[in-house]
Amino acid sequence: MNPSPAHAELIATFRRAEADAAHKFGLIQVVANKGPKAIQAAVETAAKAAKRRDSFAKKLNALGVDLKD
Repeated sequence: MNPSPAHAELIATFRRAEADAAHKFGLIQVVANKGPKAIQAAVETAAKAAKRRDSFAKKLNALGVDLKD
């Protein structure tokens, strides 16, 4: 089944948000030795990226698009 162009664009946006969230969670480990303020900033940034990712996943789910690989 080929998704419609609108679905394909939303899927691509979701994939980018998913990669961004994974990258931001990885940054938490990188800044771990820089102190609590840096860790807190990285955690907050990662949480925002995860929220964006989850928002796109919810939109796709509402459209009936299953992204389970």
